[in-house]
Amino acid sequence: MRKGKVYVSDRFAGIIEEDENGYVFAYEPSYLSSDNPLPVSLTLPLSNEEYHSKTMFPFFDGLIPEGWLLKLSTQTFGVNDLDRMGLLLLTCKDPIGNVSVEDCSDDL
Repeated sequence: MRKGKVYVSDRFAGIIEEDENGYVFAYEPSYLSSDNPLPVSLTLPLSNEEYHSKTMFPFFDGLIPEGWLLKLSTQTFGVNDLDRMGLLLLTCKDPIGNVSVEDCSDDL
């Protein structure tokens, strides 16, 4: 199982995980109760409930590089372009926008 810490404007907001059933995203309870929490995206509104998907959530998939940058990333990191979680964890520490993802798979 692989997982990543999701940050919104450098604030820890939740965890995205990949397991045998697909993907799970959950907001951190302390983030939800903090002052002015922002949702990760409009498709993942603030909620105490987990979100589940058999495929990578479209918002997170949209953070992954495309085109020549995807090719460069797959060659540099030696990861398959179909490994969406691997690409998310390797390339989305500092993407464009206010949401970032940091690999925390070793914290298991």
